[in-house]
Amino acid sequence: MNLSLHHLVREPKIKLEKNPLLLLLHGYGSNEEDLFSFASELPDEYYVISARAPYDLMYGSYAWYAINFDADENKFSDVAQAQQSRDLIATFIDELIANYAIDASNVTLVGFSQGCILSYAIALSYPEKIQRVVAMSGYLNLEMAKLGYEKNDFNNLKIFSSHGTVDQVVPVEWARKAAPALQQLGIDVVYKEYPIGHGISPQNFYDFKNWLK
Repeated sequence: MNLSLHHLVREPKIKLEKNPLLLLLHGYGSNEEDLFSFASELPDEYYVISARAPYDLMYGSYAWYAINFDADENKFSDVAQAQQSRDLIATFIDELIANYAIDASNVTLVGFSQGCILSYAIALSYPEKIQRVVAMSGYLNLEMAKLGYEKNDFNNLKIFSSHGTVDQVVPVEWARKAAPALQQLGIDVVYKEYPIGHGISPQNFYDFKNWLK
């Protein structure tokens, strides 16, 4: 099966005619095995598929888009690359639905850090493809969404957003701006914080699993 992104698959333990999908999107400099490490803990009825980002940084390390530094060490994202990855993932979802017994009306993105930032952009750009987003340790960058995204219908979109209060990579202040902006678009958002750094705490994992149910 030659799909546009390298990926790992955990088949659903409970087979339905069509099963829901959890698509895992890792952070900058990581790979598809990172989030897949907790696939066995995820609900049995889901296909759990973890995608590898397309840009190779070094051995075993990938990115959805480049993060560049200027002379003052300010970080900025390569928005054009992010937009390409956004559309690549949208196409990849179509390929998964064509190749696996996935329910197209039950697709959830689970994104961490850079994967979270991209998950927001995909959901805003293609809400007809995405029903839920678990957005962990990232922030909302509206430049990465398709032009005219605000005209989309978000009635079926639900978002669980979470962040560590002592995150040293993505400041919690950035994360806090997402929920109000998304709610203004009429999106159903749950936002939670945890006393951790740039990672996923057991409580965070437990909360998002409960939210999925």
